[in-house]
Amino acid sequence: MSAQTHAGARRNWRWLPFSPWHLVLLPASLILIFPFFWMLVTSLETSSEALHFPPILTPHVLRFGNYAAAWQAAPFGRFFLNSAIVAVVTVVCNLVLCSLAGYAFARIRFLGRTALFVLIMTTLMVPFQVTMIPQFLITKWLGVNVLAGVGINHIGALILPNAATAFGVFFLRQFFKTMPIEYEESARVDGANRLTVLWRIVLPLATPALATLAALTFLDSWNNFLWPLIVINQTNQMTLPLGLATFQGAHATEWTLLMAGNVMSLIPMLIVFFAAQRYFIRSVAATGLTGA
Repeated sequence: MSAQTHAGARRNWRWLPFSPWHLVLLPASLILIFPFFWMLVTSLETSSEALHFPPILTPHVLRFGNYAAAWQAAPFGRFFLNSAIVAVVTVVCNLVLCSLAGYAFARIRFLGRTALFVLIMTTLMVPFQVTMIPQFLITKWLGVNVLAGVGINHIGALILPNAATAFGVFFLRQFFKTMPIEYEESARVDGANRLTVLWRIVLPLATPALATLAALTFLDSWNNFLWPLIVINQTNQMTLPLGLATFQGAHATEWTLLMAGNVMSLIPMLIVFFAAQRYFIRSVAATGLTGA
């Protein structure tokens, strides 16, 4: 296609107040948003309306009482507290441990650094279904022989295996490699040790990457279902995803209460996402500039 044809095509789209690509993105966005809209509508319907076919997308009466009923039907407050504890502690552990490991791989030269980093990266290719049985056995052994608080049927078992992740180490290592080393060298000349350089100089400059890792780790921990299903079977230790499954019985499911619970569990994730979204593009773009 010639340059004149391209210029003519651009002139044909000038009357639009937006990019023509939005004509493709808008239907795709509606398709992605529809399940959340349906979930919200179902949470405000009666049980008969929720089971009606074809689905009713405009309930006759908005039943906001479904949220109070969902909160009272199960110990939702306890589920929220457990999820918050697990997510917050997991985020803090990842920020501390992954920052230390990522900085070491990015700046410190030691024997076997490349081989060890490659070995850590290979764990990203191993599916969780392969490691969940060994992970369960290790967690059970730690709970029996080391500390009961990290054993089976305790929320510590949800924190310890995810306290540091290969993705977090890789993500921060790549970001640290994009940062100018001159600031660190100046601090080293002034007598600062490695930890001081990391705490006083590197981490304040790495705020976008840390915020992005914190948000991604929080969302992953908040939504985690399979691992809690394996290690937790006591109601007072359940997190939200596992607690929501209690609304599904063997013969019937309280769809209105289940959807109301899902809407309530979605609120913290939306808050975290919108609070950290301005850091996402900055950190991901910078992380991809440097190779291994």
